[in-house]
Amino acid sequence: MSIDLAAVAREKGIKYFLISYTDLFGSQRAKLVPARAIAEMQKNGAGFAGFATWLDMSPADPDLFAVPDPASLIQVPWKKELGWLAADLWMAGKPVEASPRNALKAQIAKAAALGYQLKSGVECEFFLITPDGNSLSDPADTQTKPCYDEQALMRRYDVITEICDAMIDLGWNPYQNDHEDANGQFEMNWHYDDALLTADRMAFFKFMVKSVAEKHGMRATFMPKPFINLTGNGCHIHLSLWKDGHNAFEAGDDISPVAKNFIGGLLHSAPALAAITNPTVNSYKRINAPRTNSGATWSPNSVTWTGNNRTHMIRVPEPNRLELRLADGAVNPYLLPAVALAAGMDGVVNGRDPGPRMDFNMYTEGEKVGNVPKLPLNLLDAIRALEASPVLAEALPELIPAYTKLKYAEWNDYTRHLTEWERANTLDC
Repeated sequence: MSIDLAAVAREKGIKYFLISYTDLFGSQRAKLVPARAIAEMQKNGAGFAGFATWLDMSPADPDLFAVPDPASLIQVPWKKELGWLAADLWMAGKPVEASPRNALKAQIAKAAALGYQLKSGVECEFFLITPDGNSLSDPADTQTKPCYDEQALMRRYDVITEICDAMIDLGWNPYQNDHEDANGQFEMNWHYDDALLTADRMAFFKFMVKSVAEKHGMRATFMPKPFINLTGNGCHIHLSLWKDGHNAFEAGDDISPVAKNFIGGLLHSAPALAAITNPTVNSYKRINAPRTNSGATWSPNSVTWTGNNRTHMIRVPEPNRLELRLADGAVNPYLLPAVALAAGMDGVVNGRDPGPRMDFNMYTEGEKVGNVPKLPLNLLDAIRALEASPVLAEALPELIPAYTKLKYAEWNDYTRHLTEWERANTLDC
């Protein structure tokens, strides 16, 4: 049965709707629509100028329409009169294939044609900082090993519990919240679900965390590496494939051949994946990084997999799922599962062998890995790897060229800036 948003608004007392979409760079865009106009918007979508956001469009293109998905509706917990809706992008009567939510839905459909459903869960790390962005919001958060710091967690009790209470009210089944490995850093976990639902929730989660932090006079950042001496913000994603209602990754005490092939696909495309999972110049200060104040970066540097060992790119904590530890806080909520599913299914379809798992500490015994691929050292290398990937080009033929075009422009913009390090080290060369 279709959902009538106008009727829902009357029933729930919703006065306004945020019709929201996520562009290629992960920025969330929206229009605020009064409930009296939502019936028309549900039918035809809210109009945007696509060139004005990070999409590969020009000012000459026709109107872009964000058509809300009624099933994604969230009544905003801290402002009950507001409803949030994830939207799909349309132009000239056709879906915009080079848009993140549409791209994820396309990969989900391809997997479904083979009988598979992807379920995912995410671990979104963030810092609570001062509004000017220059320092931590909590000056007393100074431990060298601050992970799970009880006092620091409780000093931010009001922020964390307001967000967690909202997730409880929304039925997300949150199950734990903690102070993470960096000073001022937190993580909040909710139950895994269908990949599209998790992606919608992740998009709303980032909006919610930033909004609640602002309400409390703080600023929340998911920036990969906002402080060079502290552990960066990761966004680990837990993945499992399901078939006929059963987890296809499970095979007794070990993971199944399907799971191993899925891992093989992720390993095969890892350098290309990095352009999506680690999408900013700053991302490469988190991976391949020197040791932080706490003693470890908790991020990968090589294309390897393991069992329950957090020093590798892919961890298999239990035989029912895998954890891809590559992505960071800047990752697009929809492109992360889209490319993970595309690469993983390539592994399943083509029987890609991940090779033997490696059970040693990559941070102290990395020389034992032998000749395994390294992750890109910078955004430019990652973009080039993505552009050269036949797997992702075939899976996302419209999106990859659009994404790489915009990312090359971003890299070129970055190189036009002169840093203080350059002046300090080469002014007198």
